[in-house]
Amino acid sequence: MNVLDTFSLKGKVVVVTGGTGVLGESFIKAIAEAGGKIAVLGRNKEKADERVAMVEELGGEAIAVVANVLDEQDIIRAKDEILARFGTIDCLVNAAGGNIPGSTIGPNDNLFESNVTDTIKAIELNLYGTIIPTHIFGRVIAEKGKGSIVNISSLAASRSITRGLGYNVAKHGIDGYTKWMAAELSLRYGDRVRVNAIAPGVFLTEQNRTLLTNPDGTFTDRAQKFVNNTPYSRLGEPQELEGSLVFLLSDASGFVNGEILFVDGGFNAWCGV
Repeated sequence: MNVLDTFSLKGKVVVVTGGTGVLGESFIKAIAEAGGKIAVLGRNKEKADERVAMVEELGGEAIAVVANVLDEQDIIRAKDEILARFGTIDCLVNAAGGNIPGSTIGPNDNLFESNVTDTIKAIELNLYGTIIPTHIFGRVIAEKGKGSIVNISSLAASRSITRGLGYNVAKHGIDGYTKWMAAELSLRYGDRVRVNAIAPGVFLTEQNRTLLTNPDGTFTDRAQKFVNNTPYSRLGEPQELEGSLVFLLSDASGFVNGEILFVDGGFNAWCGV
């Protein structure tokens, strides 16, 4: 097989949780362009339908499935719905996640008076929101003996990034879970079942633009700190995650297992000096 052909997702059915989010949109576009069939999971039906329309405009095939990644029965129903449409599941992208506003601890907040309940919610969304879909969709992948699961880690799993306690804890859990599940699945189901993760840097999107930039277009103080500590001296763009995702989903990464792939412009590699 030509090496370029190994990057193709033609004929593969890929489930994308968090498919209605900003990064989810880029992921879905990339998968469609690589030839994959997509199950778009999210809680917003209107957004999910928009993603399906985008895929169809690209000449691909997709289905919108409204589901909550924290509801096990809901995900089981989603699995059955996807299997009824496509007959199988080859890959899973666990893109559901994000921060919970109440779990953010500001620099002037009392560290010990933070809302622990919201911190727990952030952990549940990001960590359990990956574990539950993996155990349900992943079973289909494992039992057919071939497929790829890609989780979404973060710089917060390798560096202590202030304010987002729940998010930091959850992403550390994602890294540990990725490595653990990669080993267990391969030992039990063979060398063609893989689990890896992408650790994005800070990406400028329409969703977070007001948090990272001032009205005049300059960076906020927090965004500037990320820029200053990135060798590329800039923030990322969502489309810069697409190639890494397709690589990890495709046969091109056939011997890559249990790895965390940083896509961060060199942030994690640099000490700042």
